Amino acid sequence: MRTNKRWYELLSLNGYQLGLSMASNVISPLLLPALVLLFMPPEKKNTYTALVYVAGLAVAMFIQPVMGMWSDRCTSKLGRRRPFIIWGALLNILFLLIVGASLLFQQSPLNNFFQSTFGVTASLAVLLLGIILLQVSSNVSQAGQQGLIPDVVQEYQRGRASGIKSVLEMIPAALVLAISPLLDKNQFWVVIIILMAFYLLTMLWTVLSTKEIPLTEKPPRIEGRPVLRMLMLTVLFVGVTQLALWMVKSSAAWLPEDTTSLWLRVAVVGLVGLLGMAGSIFIGVYFGAQVGIGAEARNQKSFIWWVVTRLMFLAAIGSTRNFTMFFVKDVLQVPNPATVTTYLTAVIFVFLLITSLLGGYLSDKMGRKKLLAAAGILAMMGSLLLIFSTTIPLVMVAGAFLGLGTGTFMSANWALGTDLVPAKDAGRYLGISNLAGAGAGIVGSSIGGPLADYFNAIQPGLGYPVIFALYGGLFLLSVLLLPKIIKSKE
Repeated sequence: MRTNKRWYELLSLNGYQLGLSMASNVISPLLLPALVLLFMPPEKKNTYTALVYVAGLAVAMFIQPVMGMWSDRCTSKLGRRRPFIIWGALLNILFLLIVGASLLFQQSPLNNFFQSTFGVTASLAVLLLGIILLQVSSNVSQAGQQGLIPDVVQEYQRGRASGIKSVLEMIPAALVLAISPLLDKNQFWVVIIILMAFYLLTMLWTVLSTKEIPLTEKPPRIEGRPVLRMLMLTVLFVGVTQLALWMVKSSAAWLPEDTTSLWLRVAVVGLVGLLGMAGSIFIGVYFGAQVGIGAEARNQKSFIWWVVTRLMFLAAIGSTRNFTMFFVKDVLQVPNPATVTTYLTAVIFVFLLITSLLGGYLSDKMGRKKLLAAAGILAMMGSLLLIFSTTIPLVMVAGAFLGLGTGTFMSANWALGTDLVPAKDAGRYLGISNLAGAGAGIVGSSIGGPLADYFNAIQPGLGYPVIFALYGGLFLLSVLLLPKIIKSKE
């Protein structure tokens, strides 16, 4: 029901976003690495963390747009969106229990079967199942939450509603400071119960305070072709990335261990890793555009390069975040890695907020590409600082640069994208970028995790500087490729 909304109504309809953001700030960067460290040998922790994370992302890449289409056609008496929020939240709670249940399988007799058959423990198998199911349910509820603003808010108020949504997405960065010490004490069930409470309470807040008008006419059925396209994009990103990972592993195997110097090995395998990441992104985006917009892709080269540079930046910053806790634990060797990681996240958030507030204004004044170049350089400096960071203060300084770069990027990049796409097909074009965004995490983590473990086995702690250097390379490439984007309103 589109009516004039008071500020507290705009807050309420975005309430469930707080629960979703709380979970995303805890599960991927903190809870998942901590559980993998319990379940698998420490020398393989980055590889298996990446495995679980990437499996969840691959599911999300396919499920999210499908749930969005289904939500658009929902004829429930509660409206199109609230049923998805309700069922998604309830399933989130159920599947979080499966994630927690992975702790109960540590001494399971099933371990022999899983280790001999799949090479993993029973606990990791249960954790993998829980994370995949949680990605399904989270995207069910996100499909409903994301559709509320255009459905029930008048156009002139949508900017305010979106601003409130952004604030609620950022608040958990501060709230997690109270949760991270629990993870350092291995109080996993307490953390899981807190997340379950956030899911339930924020869902009730939004569902009970928001009114929708149900569809009065039965909408057309979902066509099979768009669903097939999304499945093809998902398979494409996963397949290309696995091919790149094979190339990285092969390059390592080709170098004789007894005659190859350490730094030559770092240079060769690291370079192949960077080329694998960048190549996976380019191939995934190029063929993804062919699938998504067909023959028009040939005339939209600037758009394709925009998506490529966007994914390079997102792959770098997202993957840096995913491996930070292990870096803090192995390199800084602090007794409370989850807490220190949360402090770093908070520093990034503060500087991200500062630049994101100023970035929109600066991008209109300076031009999108100039600001994006500054963003990539700032973020690259953050990555380079992480390479040489051996103390907590220096890590926090690196976080400040990463936050400055990310905030600047977020404020200017989407604006550049809207400059590039045809107005009549903006939704279809920008939807390709949203869908492919999950591919960024797949690329950065699936290659970065095994690389970190490979170099850590050669020299303890070496893997993190190597992958941070690769992510810095992606930041730099996102800047160097900006001249390819020649069709804009600048």
